[in-house]
Amino acid sequence: MRAVVQRVSRASVSVGDRCVGAIGRGLLVLVGVGERDGPEDVRYLAGKIPALRVFDGDGKGFHRSVVDVGGAVLVVSQFTLYGDTRGQRRPSFTGAAAPERARDLYEALVRQLRDAGLHVETGEFQAAMEVELVNDGPVTLLLDSSRLF
Repeated sequence: MRAVVQRVSRASVSVGDRCVGAIGRGLLVLVGVGERDGPEDVRYLAGKIPALRVFDGDGKGFHRSVVDVGGAVLVVSQFTLYGDTRGQRRPSFTGAAAPERARDLYEALVRQLRDAGLHVETGEFQAAMEVELVNDGPVTLLLDSSRLF
């Protein structure tokens, strides 16, 4: 699984003219599920995201997690994180999981984050969404459960 994690002062996701998820201070997490991903990949991200120390602590840099600051998490599915553009202009998505499998793992990640005590909002799986955010910092990190980066 891959995730783009952004520290935000606020973020929201809409489908059409309907807001389906919104948070204040916290993390926006864009999640892509790969064809080889499974429960262990979900556990990796679900353990990593709440523990990331990306919030300022006493003005001394990154010392606090989203849990420490009482922040929320907005999780949005984004299969395009598995887009492969090597040697071509049009992305290939052959590395992305099939929608049914991706949905199951995406929902498992959301459940595990909620089970960790986080307030979690979501987008709408397989919908055309508009994501608005104010990136605080900016702080943006890339996570990969295969530890490619």
